Amino acid sequence: MENTAVDVNATTSAAHGEQKPLLVVSNLKQYFKVSKKFTVKAVDGVSFQIYPGETYGLVGESGSGKSTIGRSVIRLYEPTAGKLDFNGVDISGKLTPEQTKHLRTKMQMIFQDPMACLNPRKKVLDIIAQGLDIHHMYKDSKEREEKVYKILEMVGLSKEHANRYPHQFSGGQRQRIGIARALIMDPDLIIADEAISALDVSIQAQVVNLMKEIQRQTGTAIMFIAHDLSMVKYISDRIGVLHLGHLVETGTTEEIFSNPVHPYTISLLSAIPHPNPNVEKTRTAISYDYSTAGVDYNVGTQHLIGGQHYVLGTDEEIKKWTSEAYHG
Repeated sequence: MENTAVDVNATTSAAHGEQKPLLVVSNLKQYFKVSKKFTVKAVDGVSFQIYPGETYGLVGESGSGKSTIGRSVIRLYEPTAGKLDFNGVDISGKLTPEQTKHLRTKMQMIFQDPMACLNPRKKVLDIIAQGLDIHHMYKDSKEREEKVYKILEMVGLSKEHANRYPHQFSGGQRQRIGIARALIMDPDLIIADEAISALDVSIQAQVVNLMKEIQRQTGTAIMFIAHDLSMVKYISDRIGVLHLGHLVETGTTEEIFSNPVHPYTISLLSAIPHPNPNVEKTRTAISYDYSTAGVDYNVGTQHLIGGQHYVLGTDEEIKKWTSEAYHG
């Protein structure tokens, strides 16, 4: 095991061989000035990569900076510092019209609240075709309609739904409309920001299965932002664990779930209920309090545990967390 600080992005690239990353986030910082004396460091030096066709899950409790990262990457926020590289194009500074068009067509977002992000005065046809309208991506109204009908079918709705309004749909159907609106642009990356948390559990599974199926058909990469670890385990190829604006642990789904190293990751995993009642009876949730744990995220660096598995910490902390006595 390697216990020295490493460049996460460099070694993750090596693990993926010749394949070029679709999105490279390097040392992203997103600060919000609240008053003259107080600034919220929502995201503080986060680095990761997403490869074509993969699902990268970002997990953490509320307020950890997950959604802020998603909004910074798609440039709804102006990043305070750091570099964003999407499809070989630097999108971190002031964007030219060409860069803006590249970003707005090839990266799309699915929002958390399926009702709040759909215009209640517009028909579904016009909501889904909004991106096509803005970027003039059709020859005539017939082609526009056909594109919308095709995408509606892909997300499990029929073309009869195109002339209805959002309030005439259930929560799960509205989220499908949100997914269709993102998919119609044929994006390379979809950022799903807590896309299922507002839905019933039975509907959540349907929407996640739909996203997996669409990914299989289109090869679109997904940044899946969520706090439900069992859902993230089901959909993600790799996972990044966020806490207080820092990426404390990242690796493949298998690495994170079978060998969690950071105490925060261990506490998150220990909180997952087990479907077997006998196991659930003996499950103990491990608590982790940053203020009393004696850990300083600003001092720690990324350490390679093995494979694509990295943990944020000092040399001493990593040594302690990976020792048998610690897990004893």
